[in-house]
Amino acid sequence: MQENREQLLDRLRAVVYPGFTRDIVTAGVVRDVQVGSQGVVIQLELPANSDLLAAKIQSKVVEVLSAMIPADRIRFSTPDAAAASSLNVLGSRPSVARAGAADPGLIPEVRHVVAVASGKGGVGKSTVAVNLACALAQQGHSVGLLDADVYGPSIPLMMGIPGERPRLDASGKRLIPFERYGIRFMSLGFLVEQETAVIWRGPMVMKALEQLLRDVVWGALDYLVLDLPPGTGDAQLTLTQRVRLSGAVIVSTPQDVALADAVKGVAMFRKVNVPILGVVENMSFFECPHCSERTEVFGHGGAKERAAKLEVPFLAEIALDPAVRETGDAGAPIVDSAPDSTAARAFARLATSVGEKIAALSG
Repeated sequence: MQENREQLLDRLRAVVYPGFTRDIVTAGVVRDVQVGSQGVVIQLELPANSDLLAAKIQSKVVEVLSAMIPADRIRFSTPDAAAASSLNVLGSRPSVARAGAADPGLIPEVRHVVAVASGKGGVGKSTVAVNLACALAQQGHSVGLLDADVYGPSIPLMMGIPGERPRLDASGKRLIPFERYGIRFMSLGFLVEQETAVIWRGPMVMKALEQLLRDVVWGALDYLVLDLPPGTGDAQLTLTQRVRLSGAVIVSTPQDVALADAVKGVAMFRKVNVPILGVVENMSFFECPHCSERTEVFGHGGAKERAAKLEVPFLAEIALDPAVRETGDAGAPIVDSAPDSTAARAFARLATSVGEKIAALSG
């Protein structure tokens, strides 16, 4: 039986998760394969409300297994309990992943989870995530910020406490998030040495993100902002599987190469049924501080045009402002350190738009 199970898993690696390059086994969608006298039961873990996605994957599974097993002997199920995590980045006891997708047990006191994503790196996604979180807090909301960019965590620097280590709560099993500028935040960057490269395969990334959600004392939050890594990989897939996302904000610059990748980001979230709150054009223009003349360094308006073609909202354009970079490097987000600046006002409008979009979606 074990040999048959391994053969089945090898066959299932031919099934690519729709919209991704990874197969469903590597991506963690296949939680278990049980082989018995009555046939095969395959446990799949997929995002909530994704019947069409499930149907596509199941159809492909039946197709690739047809040479080994008749279709009427293949059944599918949802796991009712996942095995304990073998990865323990937090230094506490291993966590147990609860059942199914969009697990409310991970962050039960969080009302809305907002993913800030980009198709490629270098477009200022983390800057947008940090200032969006700070702006939401300034508007009176309780806000958390999770740095989910496990390969290049930048939140420790941008929030002004690089090199710090988090404390454990009284139980000794959960981490207490840091608090600055009215928000609670956590990052894998606080748990590894600053000069250490994180070289992990997909399953390790998935377990680390689950632990950063479950084993951090987030408390009651109106919004948890997720700063995702660039692209459409394991971190994005994990979060859409394990957390019910209220929506995604796609960050791009005006250049065609960035816009092309932003389109992929929109397509990815649509495939997993995550609402697109809208697109942000970062580095949209440069305004001379002396004469107020505007220069469109990377072009201008491309993200707005692309958003219209994709039929998603255009949320904001953020100027290319040296002060945004300077305040980010100094660990003092511009929304807090220069609230009357052009950039800070743009981030405040972005926060208002995000809140309005989520309220409308929530009914």
